[in-house]
Amino acid sequence: MYRRTAMFAAIFAATFAAIALAAGLPLLAQDHPITVQDAYARANGAAGGAGAVFLTLQNTGPTDDRLLGVSTDAARMAELHSHSQTADGVMVMGRIEGGIALPAGGTHALARGGDHVMLMGLTRTLAQGDSLTVTLTFQTAGAITLAVPVDNAR
Repeated sequence: MYRRTAMFAAIFAATFAAIALAAGLPLLAQDHPITVQDAYARANGAAGGAGAVFLTLQNTGPTDDRLLGVSTDAARMAELHSHSQTADGVMVMGRIEGGIALPAGGTHALARGGDHVMLMGLTRTLAQGDSLTVTLTFQTAGAITLAVPVDNAR
């Protein structure tokens, strides 16, 4: 049931974002306490493959918040992931449970080699210069939908 609801929400958000982009409307409200900077995506293959989204979040509001999840029209599954090192020195990647804390006035980078949005089961090829719609869901701020450019050259 949750998966179906999440899929419906992602389709709705992607449709809204596509209409807004086509009409030249901004996707982020000017007075929103969360800002997103330097967002870009990379992919390692064609449809069915994997990719990642990187960006920097800033909480300009007076209260703490938490990034709880992410959805996109470009992959069957999108999750918050991080890299960590095991006791024997092996780097592993896995899902971040409980989301990412974003304190009031704080900044958090989702960057290569650290926290990031993992895209699994790409629904289309993400070619250089393309863009995809991503919806970030925050505990307090709600959903933020944005267009993310594909920059495989980074």
